[in-house]
Parts: sequence; C-alpha cells; structure tokens
Amino acid sequence: MESKPAFNQIQEMPAAVLRVEDLHKYYELGETRVHALRGVSLGIERGEFVAIMGASGSGKSTFMNILGCLDRASAGRYFLEGIDVSQHDKKALALIRNQKIGFVFQGFNLLARTTALENTELPTLYTKIDNLERKKRASEALALVGLADRAQHYPSQMSGGQQQRVAIARALVNRPSILLADEPTGNLDSRTSVEILQILQDLNDKGLTIVLVTHEHDIAEFAKRVLVFRDGKIRKDDPVRDRPRAAEVLKALPTLED
Repeated sequence: MESKPAFNQIQEMPAAVLRVEDLHKYYELGETRVHALRGVSLGIERGEFVAIMGASGSGKSTFMNILGCLDRASAGRYFLEGIDVSQHDKKALALIRNQKIGFVFQGFNLLARTTALENTELPTLYTKIDNLERKKRASEALALVGLADRAQHYPSQMSGGQQQRVAIARALVNRPSILLADEPTGNLDSRTSVEILQILQDLNDKGLTIVLVTHEHDIAEFAKRVLVFRDGKIRKDDPVRDRPRAAEVLKALPTLED
C-alpha cells in the first residue's frame, strides 16, 4: 500500500483540493421546503486556510457537511481532488471521508477509557495499514500537536486544550487532504484557543489545507481567507490582511493559573 507523506514534509501536489459548482440544498420540513444553499460556487486551493462565518441558518453548517461528505447536495457538483463526489453513495462517501478528510469538532469526542495514543489510532482501524504503522502514525500525529509525552494519558488526566490536541492528532492520523474544523475553540478559554490556532497555523505552514467554521471574528482573523454566508449564499470572500501569528499573540497573553 502506497504511503502518504507526513505533514512534517512540505507536500507538492495539484493546486485545487476542492471545488463546488452551483450547489443547492433543499430540506423538506413538513409541508415547508427550506432552500438552505442557493447556488454556491467556490474553489479552495491546496495549502489555503479558510474561515467560514455566518449566523445560524446562513447555510454555513450545511455547506460544511457537504464538504465533509456527511451530506449530499440536492443539485450542483462537488470535486474533491478532482474527483466528482456529488453522486457517490453512502458507502463511497464514507471511504472518501476516511481517506481524504480529517474532522475536528467543538466537542472533543474522545473515548474516556482509551489513552491519547489509542484515541489517535481509531481512524486507522478502517484502513489496511498494519499495527506497527498504525502506532507509528499515531505517535507522529501526537508529536505534531506537542503531546508526545502524553501518549499514555487518559482524557480525564488532560486539560481541555490537551484533549482538543488529541482530537486534532486523530484527525491527522490518516494524513488527509483537508482538515475541517467546526468551532474547534468553542469550549476553550482565550489562551488555549490561541494555542490551538497556533497548531492549525503550523500545520497549514507545512502544507495542510484547513477549513475552519467559527462564530468569532477574532478567531477567523487567524485564517488566510474569510467567507461569510448569509441566506444560503456566500456574501463575502476576502483575504485576511495583516493576519496575526498565534505564536506571537501567545507571547502577549498571560499564563493561566490553575
């Protein structure tokens, strides 16, 4: 089985990681038809760091679910690394998710009685890699997020920030093409949020494409590009000027005491 490059290596691959064309999504709620996405077209290049914002009901969560192959559009096309996944069935979408997409959520979703290393290994159980490679990848992913020394710790022995780092490591273990982060700092204090953003910026610097959903403008400013959804459409699509570096911001923040 061909090995994917690790994220501590700069990846030189085709530019476009995803492209959507005229996406529409309808939901039937009783006798009411909700038009959640209204003709969204967008391209995200490899190595971008994109933040998605919008009020509740704006369409951003629906869009994120389609990007993550958790749902399908009612109309339009979605190309992931040049492959049209618009008409894939549930089994094919599950395979795409496991091979090409890493997910990080607001809730850490770690197994309580499982170590950091074992939690990180979980996505590899659905692949053909052997046990030795599985542990190697999990260890490398934990090292990338600064938790090499916490591999044998359980979630109850870790802070919220450390648990979210494990969740990021778990998202990286299959070496995905894109990382989708849905409110990853939503349960964290200010300093810990910036620490997580530092990890995301570092991973992006190494070539990982990141799409981040957030309600907070000060979090979105750490991305390279910000999309704003409203009424099922992209209303703004702007580059971030004078983007702050999380590592520099951390220097000015007080250390939180227990």
